[in-house]
Amino acid sequence: METRKIPAREDVAAQDKWAIEDLFATDDAWREALAAAKEFIPRVTAFRGHLAESGETLLRFFRLDDEISLAFDPIVHYAQRRSDEDTRVAAYQEMVAQVTRFAVELQSAAAFETPELLAIDDETLNRLYAEAPELENYRLCIDRVRRRREHVLSDKEEAILAAAGEMAASPDDIYSMLNDADLKFPDAVAGDGEKHPVTHGTYIPLMQSYDRVLRKSAFDSLYSVYGQFRNTSAATLSAQLKQLLFYAKVRKYPSTLDAALDGTEVPTEIYRNLIDAVHRSFGPMYRYVELRKKLLGVDELHMYDLYVPVVEGVEMKFTFEEAKEIALKALAPLGEDYLALIREGFENRWIDVYENEGKRSGAYSAGARVHPYVLLNFKGTLDDVFTLVHEMGHSIHSYLSNTRQPTAYQDYVIFVAEVASTCNEALLMEYLLSVTTDKKERAYLINHFLEQFRGTLYRQTMFAEFELEANEMTRRGEGTTADALCALYKKLNEQYFGPEMVVDDEIALEWARIPHFYYDYYVYQYATGYAAAIALSRRILREGEPAVRDYLGFLSGGCSADPITLLRGAGVDMASPKPVEDATALFDSLIGEIEELMK
Repeated sequence: METRKIPAREDVAAQDKWAIEDLFATDDAWREALAAAKEFIPRVTAFRGHLAESGETLLRFFRLDDEISLAFDPIVHYAQRRSDEDTRVAAYQEMVAQVTRFAVELQSAAAFETPELLAIDDETLNRLYAEAPELENYRLCIDRVRRRREHVLSDKEEAILAAAGEMAASPDDIYSMLNDADLKFPDAVAGDGEKHPVTHGTYIPLMQSYDRVLRKSAFDSLYSVYGQFRNTSAATLSAQLKQLLFYAKVRKYPSTLDAALDGTEVPTEIYRNLIDAVHRSFGPMYRYVELRKKLLGVDELHMYDLYVPVVEGVEMKFTFEEAKEIALKALAPLGEDYLALIREGFENRWIDVYENEGKRSGAYSAGARVHPYVLLNFKGTLDDVFTLVHEMGHSIHSYLSNTRQPTAYQDYVIFVAEVASTCNEALLMEYLLSVTTDKKERAYLINHFLEQFRGTLYRQTMFAEFELEANEMTRRGEGTTADALCALYKKLNEQYFGPEMVVDDEIALEWARIPHFYYDYYVYQYATGYAAAIALSRRILREGEPAVRDYLGFLSGGCSADPITLLRGAGVDMASPKPVEDATALFDSLIGEIEELMK
């Protein structure tokens, strides 16, 4: 039978594409802006050797840094968004490469900044503040540099490291081209013989099908292709791990984990404590796996049985217009000011809605200063509605930080990045449960809620443990071959899912399709963010306006304080195991509720 055709980019309706013209009207306008931006380099280098001369000089340097940030922002976003619209277009790949090269040139030109700031003694620094009182606006920036004194090298060494930046980005670039542009998967075949295209965008919807033949076929299709490139994938990830270790060593960090988390002012204990807390909570996950096996009525529960809803006869499909309306209702507890920003994003084309040929897979929000840009591959599933509110959570976080903070403090660190998005998801679930009267539909939604816990709190922690151990293998000098990575990944699946799960051999290759392993210890923040979001959403619903005020203050905070402090201001302490423990306790209680509903 004929398979569904994925449209070419030019065939997608204009209203379903993001407003790329808000960055630049044409590619030529972008090229002119990039050429003009290169004039920043001599302006930066003119400050070399002079930062400590006077308070006014240091103030002018930081203001130039702000000017560069504002000018460079649309340049980088335009190139990246264009490339993601169709990853096969060589011209946009080259634009991204040009931006990367220019960023490296800028970093190299400014490599003197950190060594010179570190060379200023306290007495001189106090004099500089006195000479230029407005320099106080940059005190936190200066303190953050000076805090990392022992990890900063000489001026020349920093310039070398900056010059190596483009080379260090190669593993991620190679992975992206392989995964998004080159890999093609055979069609999956349903029980009735109908063929279904397998892409990054269609894979999870296929896994949610009640047709087990189709699920297994899609599963086999995907991993048969990753299996063909297992050694290439392992070599690419190994290169990523080696470059992380190189930078950690030269900057005198004891590990890559210390190097990554130091940049975001997060203690490494939070990473390790997350893994320990989830390990102590394997019981509810094993209980859920056993319940899923029972409700699906299968003799063996396989990895391709994990996504299908355990409640049959409930089909929740949505148009994009319906998804937007639901989002507005679900997020109403956050207040009218928040909703007004959501509407602005909907009405002014912040969102690129549907899949097209060559489009980057998955979803994201990019916090450009003109306005955020949201990439979706909307298929109309319940997951897609959650993805919409998730990415809009990122977008409003970016928008508020960009508009409420000075330029130097607008970019929030990745530790808090997933809190705003996941809080929106929790509010959406609470809304859907509150308006559902049908017993079967309620069970379906609770199953979806349980899947969020499984997929975010447990699965992302498993990813985090894999990433930590793969980095440790590299540190110990052990080979991160395809066989070694597959063995590690399969062992973790067995540990996290327990004895009632058949851990199929194919799933050992799943690490090869996870782009976040190229983001340098990113994934753990999905799990910590989920635990924080559950706590915050419940406080918002319980306490109302005071909790909303604190929460919006957090969203407006950018990087004006360390992330643990920002979250404490919103009402949650991530230095404590309590948020994770409370989240797993809620997971366990929901399992009990669905057991009762399904009797």
